[in-house]
Amino acid sequence: MFLAALIACAFSSILILIRAILGKTTFDRVLALNSLGTIIVIGIALHGFYMDRPEFIDIAIVYALINFIGTIAVLKLFSSGSLGSFKK
Repeated sequence: MFLAALIACAFSSILILIRAILGKTTFDRVLALNSLGTIIVIGIALHGFYMDRPEFIDIAIVYALINFIGTIAVLKLFSSGSLGSFKK
């Protein structure tokens, strides 16, 4: 079952990388890389489950949060040109 999950993750990663390369807009490419980050989170969790190391779930959660915040920051940067505005 572990091997089937790894094969599914590998196949999904290949499809996501194709989408990232062939994406028409920047938003498509960023969201494809966000999806790749989600597949990596699943891979970390699978590895932790297979090796019987529950602390890998904590690492996967932290990576998922960093992936989410990074995606939001990059999309905001591309849409508005800055990450925030400081008014005087």
